[in-house]
Amino acid sequence: MRSRRAPGQRRPRCRPEPVSCPKVLCSILTMPAFTLPTTLDAWLSLLETRHVRPIDLGLERVGQVWRRLDVSLPGVRFVVGGTNGKGSTCAMLEAILLAAGYRVGCHTSPHLIRFNERIRINGEDLSDEALLPLFERVELARGDVSLSYFEFTTLVMLLAFSGQPLDALVMEIGLGGRLDAVNLVDADCAIVTSVDIDHADWLGDNREAIGLEKAHIFRAGKPAICSDPHPPKSLIRHAETIGADLWLLGRDYNYAGDRQQWSWSGRGARRSGLAYPALRGMNQLLNASGALAALQAVRPQLPVGAQDIRRGLALVDIPGRFQVMPGQPTIILDVGHNPHAAGHLVANLGNMAYHPETYAVFGMMADKDIDGVIAHLRNHVDHWICCDLPGPRGASAQMLEDCLHAAGITDLKDPKKGINRTVVCSTTPDEGLRLARRQADLNDRILVFGSFVTVAQALPAVREQLQEPPQAFHDATQEISRPH
Repeated sequence: MRSRRAPGQRRPRCRPEPVSCPKVLCSILTMPAFTLPTTLDAWLSLLETRHVRPIDLGLERVGQVWRRLDVSLPGVRFVVGGTNGKGSTCAMLEAILLAAGYRVGCHTSPHLIRFNERIRINGEDLSDEALLPLFERVELARGDVSLSYFEFTTLVMLLAFSGQPLDALVMEIGLGGRLDAVNLVDADCAIVTSVDIDHADWLGDNREAIGLEKAHIFRAGKPAICSDPHPPKSLIRHAETIGADLWLLGRDYNYAGDRQQWSWSGRGARRSGLAYPALRGMNQLLNASGALAALQAVRPQLPVGAQDIRRGLALVDIPGRFQVMPGQPTIILDVGHNPHAAGHLVANLGNMAYHPETYAVFGMMADKDIDGVIAHLRNHVDHWICCDLPGPRGASAQMLEDCLHAAGITDLKDPKKGINRTVVCSTTPDEGLRLARRQADLNDRILVFGSFVTVAQALPAVREQLQEPPQAFHDATQEISRPH
């Protein structure tokens, strides 16, 4: 348990323990002979299995190694937490700051395809060659301290940024806030995007408990932005108790929009005539307005102009957030994996043009609220294709099918009522997407959703559609389906 500070007492800055200290060297020298991995894939494979628990919250172990590394971070530091919207908010902050000409480091997690996506400098993913020495430095510094995958790679990220002349750092919390490794960083501006129930085993099973966990990324005397329209009282109380400069949506800032453009206002400032963000979905205005509040709060250190904001929001790009792919049938990729995200997904589907039928390529982690997600989508999907996800956390297609049946969703055809519903099992998400493409008409839509892994594994089949004329694919599959 952390010791309590007296009112007004500053947060102590621990002096780092250099890697060269005798205690660390002694622990390294007495360790069994160990050959360091020589590729990024080998490092990641090692980290996936070495620590006793995949998720192991707490700052003691990772903080000990961080102090040994003896480095400092450059620039204005943004830390972004929240149940949903973290990645999008980070992407918008990064895009606007880059458009303003600043040098920016950005960290998001998890990655979709390659680990390198997690650590970007000036909009570019770090290369394997740049990452490998950083993995080695963390390994040598940790001595006999065991670190989880996320803890180890968070230190790699911090090392990557420490060696660069950056004006701003944008860092996404992995899970919760209070005990997340990224919370080692004292944020100059912290953002909580939304608060809802997810990771209940670690964070609590209600919004008040979860909100308090997330509020611990706030710092005394620093801007603390909350984009949630209904912030938990626990979050507000914590911000007030520590003396953070709390910005609440609807009180300190707000936004409004019509079909053509939107505007933002807050604490005496106003941004009008803004084009909608390149990221699709009405929920992205919540994320964008939180990002603009954060930028307004640090304006003395990082001023940005109206044109920088417009250009940044026009260019922002992050895969898998209600991402509508070109071609026919329409394919939508969404990494949403909890009921709160599923609610936004349903709203965004409702704002699309008419599609006769909707196919869902559905894969989730077994420890997520599968029933809660299904409850949101049940009346918006005609054909369910359940897929296996790999690893100990992945739900099987059979498990998802059983959950659908338990919710009363089964095969049903009733022409009088216009119902044509099917539930089938596939193997991998890419095979599920191929099955959906064979069955769907060109005017239908296919939703790939439920997890980062679902979207990532479906991408090979997505690329096939992008490379192939849609009518040719449709004609070929119709020919295959005919009896010979």
